[in-house]
Parts: sequence; C-alpha cells; structure tokens
Amino acid sequence: MILYPAIDLKDGHAVRLLRGDMDKSTTFNEDPAAQARDFVDAGCEWLHLVDLNGAFAGTPVNAAAVEAILRDCKVPAQLGGGIRDMATIEMWLSKGLERVILGTVAVEDPDLVRAAARAFPGHVAVGIDARKGLVATRGWAEETDVQATDLAKSFEDAGVAAIIYTDIDRDGAMGGPNIPATEALARAVTIPVIASGGVSSLDDLAGLKATGAISGAISGRALYDGAIDLGAALSLLRG
Repeated sequence: MILYPAIDLKDGHAVRLLRGDMDKSTTFNEDPAAQARDFVDAGCEWLHLVDLNGAFAGTPVNAAAVEAILRDCKVPAQLGGGIRDMATIEMWLSKGLERVILGTVAVEDPDLVRAAARAFPGHVAVGIDARKGLVATRGWAEETDVQATDLAKSFEDAGVAAIIYTDIDRDGAMGGPNIPATEALARAVTIPVIASGGVSSLDDLAGLKATGAISGAISGRALYDGAIDLGAALSLLRG
C-alpha cells in the first residue's frame, strides 16, 4: 500500500482545511516546494497535490507552486483541483505531472474522463468526494444525489488509473478514516482505490492495509502535526 503525503495549496501556501471549509484553513508551510522536498527526503514514493483555489475557480490557480514542486522533486505526483478540460490535462502532463485527478467533471462530463483515460493511459484518476455516500463537486461546495459507488462503477471500463475516495466529513478532522465505506467501494470495483480523509495515526494506516483491498492512503494534517511519523508509516506499509 502506498502512502501519499498531501500538499493542499491555497494562495500559494501549503495548508490543511477542516472538512473542506476554505474559511477554516491552517497554513503549515509558506513554501510548498520545500515541504515537498521534506517529504521526498523522508522517503515518500508519491506526492498528492490539490489546488484548492482551482477547485473553486474551475481553472488552475496555484500553478506556480505546483510547477516548483514538479521541478524540485523527482518522485511522481498526482494533482486535483481545477482540471476540467482536455487542454488543462495535456498542460499538466506535459509539465511532468504523473497523474491528473478529475473530480467535478467525473460527474458533470464523464465523457471527458473517458476520452482523457484513452488519450493518456495510466495518467488519469477519478476523485470521488462524498458526504454520507453522496458525491460533492466544485470544491465540495455543491452536493449531488449521485452515490459514490455508482459513480465509481460507471468508470469500470474507462481505463482510469485509480479512484481517490474522500470522506469529506473526516477530512482534516483527525478522527480516523471511514474504513468500512472505503473498503466497500474498493471491493465494488476493480479500479485501485486510494483512501483520503481522516488518516491520522499508524493504527489508521494499519487498518486500511489490513483490508487487503485498498491500494493507497493520503495523509496531510497528521504528517504536519507529527501524529504520523512519515518514516515509520512508510516502513509499516512496506512491511
């Protein structure tokens, strides 16, 4: 199982939000590239990046910070937030990004997801963000009546590389991930599923790994706060 340290970008800084609320953000590093280098130096194999402003704007906003990370760090990175057309997908992949994460458009324009997955095999993931099992879009500001599992199943034949499943109510709250819901989603599809939201201890990581169904986990605040030691976490997941 792969651990993806998260760098959420707001106004050029590395921050964490509480349950997706842009008004409840904590700045952890004013230099996101330096934060990324710290994670890489500690041994991480991937980075998970989110353009929070972009998620609301619908276009990239923190591009300079993302480009600095891609320039400085030689591990693969995935990025979500504000990626809603083929031109933006092509732009990011041409700059060295390994994987784009399509969230809002997975609901609003699923044909784009399919076209992108065909054009860039292995480089397109779907981000499914949900409250009580229902998908939320546009920076989690708009709720839908789409079930997370139904959305995931709709991309079974699309060739997407992964599904990033976020339980919004757990995100940034340090209360533990929703392991049952994430495991159920992972067992409902053949696409690799990455858990996000609430991963706050080594026990959480051990619980996710023990399912045998979840391929990765994203953690942010717990790494910044020191609740999870990155080296210990990597050893646990590789063991």
